[in-house]
Amino acid sequence: MDTKKKIRLSKFMAAAGIASRRACESLIFDSRVTVNGVTVIEPQHLVNEQDKIVVDGKAIGHSEPKVYYIFNKPAGVICTAKRTPSTKVVLDLFQEIPYRLFTIGRLDKETQGLLLVTNDGHFANRVIHPSSNILKEYVAKTDAEITAEHLALISRGTLVEGAFIKPLRVKKVRKGTIKIAVGEGKKREVRLLLEAAGLSVIELTRIRIGGLHLGNLATGEFREMTEQDKELIFQ
Repeated sequence: MDTKKKIRLSKFMAAAGIASRRACESLIFDSRVTVNGVTVIEPQHLVNEQDKIVVDGKAIGHSEPKVYYIFNKPAGVICTAKRTPSTKVVLDLFQEIPYRLFTIGRLDKETQGLLLVTNDGHFANRVIHPSSNILKEYVAKTDAEITAEHLALISRGTLVEGAFIKPLRVKKVRKGTIKIAVGEGKKREVRLLLEAAGLSVIELTRIRIGGLHLGNLATGEFREMTEQDKELIFQ
């Protein structure tokens, strides 16, 4: 980066590995960012590497090497950067990595499975942007045998965050287990689709993002992504 060239504050923060561009904008709107000692609430504020930028009391250094990980998130772990004594967060399991990491999107506390972790805000923004139209596939274990009526009700869709959402694909796997593919990525989307059909979720696992599968990665473990892995996400 040209140290004299000015760019948008949100873009600078994303390039420095703070979070995705959208998440960086939220940090700015929440008055958590200062530039040269002054709180800035406009993502379009122009900065360069000669400016002193501080997020939540921590100064941003020069851009870090970009890293990318596939993580098999356990149930009970939260996707947030805010650590508290009473909760375990995803980034607690990445403490050996010497970079400021964040998750690409989220899985709710009790949902497990495939999660992407990085310090590349531009890559994260590309993955989560609606224009990428990336499929996410889940396996759900429920409290009852899946019937044709259940499949029809789930396929019909339901209201999620004020919008009517329909799954891309629904398939019974065995007695009480079902696969659901969605494209929207709304909060608790799959759980709400199942609840609307009268089913209670016992276990929910994300197994695929785009063409990238979780595979045999053990729960709680992570590995570095290959270039092929990154390409598969967009297939």
